[in-house]
Amino acid sequence: MARADYPEPVRALILELKKLPGVGPRSAERMAVWMIQHKRRNPQELANALEYADENVTLCVTCGFFSTQEGCSVCDDHTRDENLVCVVEQPTDVLPMERSGAFRGYYHCLGGKLSPLDNVTPADLKIGQLLKRVEKLDGVEVILALSSDVEGEATANYLAEVLAGKNCDVTRIAQGLPAGGGLEHADELTLMRALQGRR
Repeated sequence: MARADYPEPVRALILELKKLPGVGPRSAERMAVWMIQHKRRNPQELANALEYADENVTLCVTCGFFSTQEGCSVCDDHTRDENLVCVVEQPTDVLPMERSGAFRGYYHCLGGKLSPLDNVTPADLKIGQLLKRVEKLDGVEVILALSSDVEGEATANYLAEVLAGKNCDVTRIAQGLPAGGGLEHADELTLMRALQGRR
């Protein structure tokens, strides 16, 4: 006797939802069923929003942050400090920095980090564009705001080396204990960096 299963259109929707990052089979199934059953659902609005974003959002050719045909909200803001460039891995890394309100300079998104195991080399990242920007901005401070994992450290060290001969200061964001975090939950590497970065 054959087992009951969702009709093909539902299975196709689940399959597409499973392709999203962080969405497993059960979550994809719940979302698909909700989209089909919920009273307030409007699948056309979702489809329109996806299409609108796909047609209108691109990456800024200067900094790599999300942009539209109208321009980049960061690069077009001339009230920012042009002597500061914060290097991040991905465009999504700009948002936490912006929400903190602590940084008022410009950004440069690399598009990833060096990872020999994943065949990500310097040629795969926007390092050449960063070097060109630094050459145009005389005496700029380049702040490396990269992750503290092995690949992030390798990328930061590589960037520090290639920027060493340029007319810029290279700094790295401090690393250590998160606000509200206790010592009992910190690993050895975090504690070491917190001690090294003390002031």
